[in-house]
Amino acid sequence: MSGWDEGAVYYSDQAQFPHGGGATGDAENGGTSRHAVLRKFKEFIRNFPDKSQPNVFPYREALLENQNYLIINLSDLLSYERDQTLPELLRQNPADYLPLFETAAAEVLASLKSRVASESGEMEEPEIGEVQILLRSEQDSMSMRSLGAQCISKLVKVSGIVIAASKTKAKATYVTLLCKNCKNVKIVPCRPGLGGAIVPRSCDHVPQVGEDPCPIDPWVVVPDRSKYVDQQTLKLQENPEDVPTGELPRNMLLSIDRHLVQTIVPGTRLTIMGIYSIFQASNSSTSHKGAVAVRQPYVRVVGLEETNEANSRGPANFTVDEKEEFLKFASDSNAYDKICSMVAPSIFGHVDVKKAVTCLLFGGSRKFLPDGVRLRGDINVLLLGDPSTAKSQFLKFVEKTAPVAVYTSGKGSSAAGLTASVIRDNSSREFYLEGGAMVLADGGVVCIDEFDKMRPEDRVAIHEAMEQQTISIAKAGITTVLNSRTSVLAAANPPSGRYDDLKTAQDNIDLQTTILSRFDLIFIVKDIRKYDQDKRIASHIVRVHASAEASRDDTRTSKEYNWLKRYIQYCKTNCHPRLSDSAASMLQESYVKIRQDMRRQSNETGEAAAIPITVRQLEAIVRLSEALARMRLSQVANEDHVSEAIRLFNTSTMDAARSGINQHINLTPEMANEIKQAETQIKRRMGIGSHISERRLVDELTRMGMNESIVRRALIIMHQRDEVEYKRERRVIVRKA
Repeated sequence: MSGWDEGAVYYSDQAQFPHGGGATGDAENGGTSRHAVLRKFKEFIRNFPDKSQPNVFPYREALLENQNYLIINLSDLLSYERDQTLPELLRQNPADYLPLFETAAAEVLASLKSRVASESGEMEEPEIGEVQILLRSEQDSMSMRSLGAQCISKLVKVSGIVIAASKTKAKATYVTLLCKNCKNVKIVPCRPGLGGAIVPRSCDHVPQVGEDPCPIDPWVVVPDRSKYVDQQTLKLQENPEDVPTGELPRNMLLSIDRHLVQTIVPGTRLTIMGIYSIFQASNSSTSHKGAVAVRQPYVRVVGLEETNEANSRGPANFTVDEKEEFLKFASDSNAYDKICSMVAPSIFGHVDVKKAVTCLLFGGSRKFLPDGVRLRGDINVLLLGDPSTAKSQFLKFVEKTAPVAVYTSGKGSSAAGLTASVIRDNSSREFYLEGGAMVLADGGVVCIDEFDKMRPEDRVAIHEAMEQQTISIAKAGITTVLNSRTSVLAAANPPSGRYDDLKTAQDNIDLQTTILSRFDLIFIVKDIRKYDQDKRIASHIVRVHASAEASRDDTRTSKEYNWLKRYIQYCKTNCHPRLSDSAASMLQESYVKIRQDMRRQSNETGEAAAIPITVRQLEAIVRLSEALARMRLSQVANEDHVSEAIRLFNTSTMDAARSGINQHINLTPEMANEIKQAETQIKRRMGIGSHISERRLVDELTRMGMNESIVRRALIIMHQRDEVEYKRERRVIVRKA
């Protein structure tokens, strides 16, 4: 019995830890009992030094700063311990040793705090709270397809995109049970993750003489006295670039708890560290009902990183060096041109389109008026024009560069898919809302390709989203308003496929004025055939194709992408410019002048412009000026910004409004006379309702000594007046009454 009373403390192996890392594992673990492991964890948190600065202990500081959770890097744990027991234990039995780590962190935190005065006035030790440990690791993530039975209850690292997030639920950590017979109370711990509590079958109360013995299964759960933590389930789908050819992407169930809850929104790219676990699915299909041994896998998350910080909706953290670099860049006099050169560098020319896309990425500032009206700050751009003018490439670039972006195509998207749809849940049979592309891209950009191919009733659905920036829904007993504060970048072709210079702007832009006025900038992108320009474009494209393989290894381009992404995010969060007084008066004058010009033009031609110039266009110029100021991190939009915004507006929307031929422009009196004569001859040749080949008609009239272009012009004018009609792919002309 020697040494029995030497004051040592003996620890027994608690029943809640299965024998694995305990007494039976002593032989292979070299005598690492649970107590020794706990002590090692405590030493690591207290004594892990910072490499660069002596006498700085980062984990101790982090604990005092944030007492709810502690982020531990596994590489630090590896470098701290030479014999590698702790990281190995964490990798092999994370479910056993993570609670131990959390206990260690809580005890270290309590010892770091000073004593507090109690109600009686005596100094007491601070209470031991709960600290959540989150793990990070530098190792490569595994593929979701390679997770198998060998990974169960081990630590794994997986990356993917979150596609769904459930509501927050309360998960019991300790369940309080009450015996129906003898009112005995028992507290049972719950398994973490999606596991339940193991309720004993019998009560351990010993009956007295004359007392009824407790029956079997006497326990009733008392929910009010149990302890709970928040829990949420996510669905993680593998990244599109990792899916093998011809396969569908797999998804995985994740369970997150405590401080990780509600930090993730669908659409975020994540890399998670977790424990690969299994659970018995309650609503499993009938084929598996009898199979007791078949379990569903899921991952219990013990640490997560957002793969690309710029993709997250939360507040981004910028380092001091980054902020300095951004401010230095913004103070450069030609910062605007530098940013524009970073936009779609593989596309040749289209300088103004690139500038407009840059303004769209930065956006103006959103304003809230005292009476509750919100003015949008997002800029909408429409690219309209010939095929093969790199419209879709711009859209793809913006999708990659914007902090939040969704790409859809016209034919493949319906009204419900763009705004929101009401779906019935399979299990609960209740209706719930699922947001579409415009809702998912809240705070970002929606790229819509083939905008003209959309069905008109689907296009109407985005009217409200583009101007009021909300989507209101009244379907299936759900009446609600969703936010969709997004910019829209749309690409469309004219109705005949190519842009036809012989038609008026009205015929070329076959969209309603209601939707056109919601676009701040409308670019008409034409494929102009010029020898020297074609030569330059050809050499540029050949060079891009030739150097594609070489530049793939070049990390500089991806760095530039990321830099631009971070810079856009920094500007959006920290800079909200407003117009200066001189700029405002200058803008007012130029707007009035534009309206006068349009009025004069419509008076001369006798018809309204294809693109209306309304107050929305004035707001568009204000937003462009603010976006240009935001690029320079300037809080005031001055006259230079306004003049550049007006120039962009003139080269895009105004140019589009004036485009196409107008029958009354450039007509000398002689030409007008000749056209009149040609019309008379055409009417003579064709009775009402008669058909004639266009080629034949033109040939006959040219034989009479008329100019061919004059005849064609006369036909166009008659077609506009609805006097003749084209049939059979414009080869046959029919005269109408």
